Order: sequence, then C-alpha cells, then structure tokens
Amino acid sequence: MILTRDDIAQFEQRYRTAFVNSLAGFRQAVLVGTKSRDNNSNLAIFNSLIHLGANPALLGLINRPDSVQRDTLQNIIETKEYTLNYVSSKEYEKAHQTSARYDKGISEFEKVGFEELYHPFCFAPFVKDAVVSIAMNLEEIIPIKINDTVMIVGSIKQVLIASEMIETDGFVALSKEDVLISQGLDAYFVSKPIGRLPYAKP
Repeated sequence: MILTRDDIAQFEQRYRTAFVNSLAGFRQAVLVGTKSRDNNSNLAIFNSLIHLGANPALLGLINRPDSVQRDTLQNIIETKEYTLNYVSSKEYEKAHQTSARYDKGISEFEKVGFEELYHPFCFAPFVKDAVVSIAMNLEEIIPIKINDTVMIVGSIKQVLIASEMIETDGFVALSKEDVLISQGLDAYFVSKPIGRLPYAKP
C-alpha cells in the first residue's frame, strides 16, 4: 500500500489523527504538572517530549493548537514552571485519564488518583510516586505556523531520580523501572532493552 499526502488528507478526521499520531512510533509518556496563579493544580499526559540539548539541558514539548482551553499551556506561560513525571506502566489507566477535558479549576490529580508532591524549589506540583520527576523552567514558546501548534522549550532545574537508575556512563535506564511508554493517543506499552552499543565510528 502506498498512501500519498492527498490520501491522508482525505481520511476522516479522527481516523487521520489516529493514523498520523501512531505513525510517529513509540514515545515517552510524560505527565506534565502545572499550577495556576490562583493555586489550581493541573496534570496532563503528553507524548511529544523531545531532547533539545545537553548544555544547557533542554527538553521540548509540542502543545496542540491553542484554539480551546489549554490549562497546561496557560499555567506554564503564567508561572514559567512545570514538572515532567514518568510513571510506571501499572499506572497507565490513571495516566490516560488525565487527557480528559475537565473544567477549569478541576484538578486531574484529584480526579484520577495521583497524589501531588511539592518541593521548595518548584511552584508546580510533582506526581508523588513517579519513577522520575523533572522540575522545568520555561525558556521559550516557539510557534509552529503550519498547524498552529507551539513548542514549549524548557530548561532542566532539578531531577528527582533513584541513583540505581543511572548507569556509570550517565545513561538513565528507564526500562529498569518499567516506565510507561505510548504510541498514538491511546495505546500504552512497556520497554524491554535489547542492548547498548559503543559509539559508532567509521
């Protein structure tokens, strides 16, 4: 089967969204914790986390068009702080439920059953039993004009992680803790390592 750009454009909207989103493959499922200026906490699942650089340590998230209420994006813009939380695969149903569109002022933490955790170095909430949590500072919002999405560029402020997960060369072995990964909008998986290779040279 060969599908052209025109073929994809003719797909029914929900079918097209599922097709293109899952075509991007397996990605880290990350719960983004934020808090509004009036102290309403928010938690939302994203599968668009990308590494942007190690010095300075930068991570990016793609946020969908700001055409409807986007509490996560608004809170990040207002407070300049947010958290990234990786949870274990056994939490996949609760993690998925954070994608529901709750009314503004309703905390997904409370609704889905994750417990908030706070540290003095970060205004935004962490997921208490997350395998890895990362406190982020907003650095830049980059508009992507072709589809009205934005890239949220943040710098790593603090990382909460068990030392046993960090190997001698700095590699973070997420698979040791059965960290949740996703594909598309509604499929979840666990990772299984097949090996690590030395730096490739000609």
